[in-house]
Amino acid sequence: MTTEVKNTRFDEFLEFPCAVNFKVLGVAVPELVDHIVAVLQVHAKANDYNPQVRPSSKGNYHSVTVSVTVISKEHMELLYTELGRLELVRYVI
Repeated sequence: MTTEVKNTRFDEFLEFPCAVNFKVLGVAVPELVDHIVAVLQVHAKANDYNPQVRPSSKGNYHSVTVSVTVISKEHMELLYTELGRLELVRYVI
């Protein structure tokens, strides 16, 4: 079950637009990165996301870090929510 991210205080701490690193922790399968990039392509404009993947110590999970330019508090909340809805994703930080 995914909790919708809303009513955050991102606008108090960030000046938009800005680049934000999203760290997505998910099941260690090859298609994890493709699913993450697909969501970002729908909701954020960029040509090259350049995701960086790091495996967990036991190899069960991958940490995928990707930098995205967000344009507003609502845009950032939307990205957190949509990434969190992916079946392979466990956490979005």
